Amino acid sequence: MAYASTNPYTEQQVMTFPNTTDVELEAALNGADAAFREWKNTTFAQRARILQTAADILRANIDEYARLLTLEMGKLFSEAKAETELSAQIFEYYAVNAERQLQPEVLPVTSNKGNRARIEFAPQGIILAVEPWNFPYYQIARIVAPQLAAGNVVLLKHASNVPQCAAKMATMLSQTGLVQGAFQNLYPTHEQLAKIIADPRVRGVALTGSEGAGAIVAAQAGAALKKCTLELGGADAFIVLNDADIEKAAKWAVFGRHWNAGQVCVSAKRIIVEDGVYDRFLKLYREGIQQLRMGDPMDAATTLAPLSSRSAVTGLQQQLDEAVKLGAHAEEIALDMPAQGCFFRPVILTNIQQDNPARHWEFFGPVSSVYRAKDAAHAIEIANDTPYGLGGSIFTADEERGAQLAQQIDTGMVFINHPTMVKADLPFGGVKRSGFGRELLDLGLKEFVNAKLVSIADIDAEF
Repeated sequence: MAYASTNPYTEQQVMTFPNTTDVELEAALNGADAAFREWKNTTFAQRARILQTAADILRANIDEYARLLTLEMGKLFSEAKAETELSAQIFEYYAVNAERQLQPEVLPVTSNKGNRARIEFAPQGIILAVEPWNFPYYQIARIVAPQLAAGNVVLLKHASNVPQCAAKMATMLSQTGLVQGAFQNLYPTHEQLAKIIADPRVRGVALTGSEGAGAIVAAQAGAALKKCTLELGGADAFIVLNDADIEKAAKWAVFGRHWNAGQVCVSAKRIIVEDGVYDRFLKLYREGIQQLRMGDPMDAATTLAPLSSRSAVTGLQQQLDEAVKLGAHAEEIALDMPAQGCFFRPVILTNIQQDNPARHWEFFGPVSSVYRAKDAAHAIEIANDTPYGLGGSIFTADEERGAQLAQQIDTGMVFINHPTMVKADLPFGGVKRSGFGRELLDLGLKEFVNAKLVSIADIDAEF
């Protein structure tokens, strides 16, 4: 596996990184194990200081961190700054809340008079984080911050095309005063990754990535009898009901599908519109896309970034061609495209019939699948006709009705009158082929702790 930085705008390779050697890997595991023995005994106040310092460093150097995101992954500089700030907010969230969330839970024991019981949340050891390229800092923060707050330590295997971002976060955390070895960035091969998962000192695996990678890692974790969490793909529904504010819905749809160049697992990939407003919505949506501008992602005037790599462009085009071959209609939006860079013009897909497998695909880029629904019940039916279950949204003037309909959508998250809401104080995760487990809040904090029962019998209790 080659770890290399290639600027998606210039397509010039910036830097390469050698794979971790077997000797380095063993040293990292030994170092992480030693760090855990120290870190698990630190106070919540000490951990909070470390996490708050991480947040402070990111904010104080936000332009520097954001530029690297844009250089290595290609996202708009404005979006890179927003991701850096979000990462800071996650570190800060656990600095403020982790102690309260990890307090022992007293149980109401009624079976034996005088007995007492509580659940204590104890750290377990090394957690392996396998993370993707589309949000290089945020993906790290949302696993590292809660696990360090809980007293665990983390080894990171980041995506092969964002090695500088991975190294940057490791350097940042080393500047906080964190125990040496408590967070380490590695560049392992697939074989070494399997070795890490099998090591008994590693107590859990958190992966965000593709279905294929998730299946492999989950199988390896299962063989080693250890827990894993998976955040995989998504094909979120963006439902527009007849009573919705159509102008607002169309604007949010343009944003929801095209932010981060459409390379978002939880974004508006399948747009489902009630019949009464379908034609008007589609007209406004098309006009909104036509206002996007491709260009240098460092330029504030650019609103549609390049894809992350040339292979991403090729793969998306092949997928699109196959969908059309199987009967879908593709309308390419004729935006001016720079002569350089991994750009992909937006496409609106319609006429995706029931027998077209493309109905069940995830398009990771600026490709919108648009469906006409007879009514709200039909919209829900289309929304649930997917192997994925990550997020989704409903646009309606009746918020209570929207919330009721949300209960019928089989996903981990549903947003009313907004395409998605990624925040430090909201949980993240899905169901079905979108994976299992949750990140952020106390849910993510407790994924890899030992919920230990401590039961105390009255000294005078009888047998």
